[in-house]
Amino acid sequence: MKPSTPNKLKNLPALLKEAARFKKSRKKIVFTNGCFDILHVGHVRYLSEAKKLGDALVVAINTDASVKKLKGPERPVTRQEDRAEVLGGLSSVDYVIFFGENTPEKVIHALRPDVLVKGGDWKVEQIAGGSFVKSYGGKVKSLPFYNGFSTTGLIEKIRKI
Repeated sequence: MKPSTPNKLKNLPALLKEAARFKKSRKKIVFTNGCFDILHVGHVRYLSEAKKLGDALVVAINTDASVKKLKGPERPVTRQEDRAEVLGGLSSVDYVIFFGENTPEKVIHALRPDVLVKGGDWKVEQIAGGSFVKSYGGKVKSLPFYNGFSTTGLIEKIRKI
């Protein structure tokens, strides 16, 4: 079966082409990143709030290999292609891109988003790429964290069943 949202997943050259079109129209690009291993309501709320900060929301997701490096050998629970399709199915998400490094700074430097956001569990000064985005006048924000919603918490709850 074909993915339901194939045109939202982009490689870097295709994403930069889309970004140029947005910037030419003076539209704001918002960027965020994460593993998004098991999508939950905290993610949905966060992405919806992020989208309100601009015209296009780009979500960079860790590749399977980088999730494993960050979260341990039992992660990710969901393959990167499936995570991309689920995120692409959200109306708040305009583009999805993979990154395999520890941080998405390579993508951030190439894209030069107008707004860089992370969830409230990140302080602004801890957000990867934040200094660079600020250097050209972009904004860096930490959005509210929704307590009680976490992928790790969901996994622990499922294991207890």
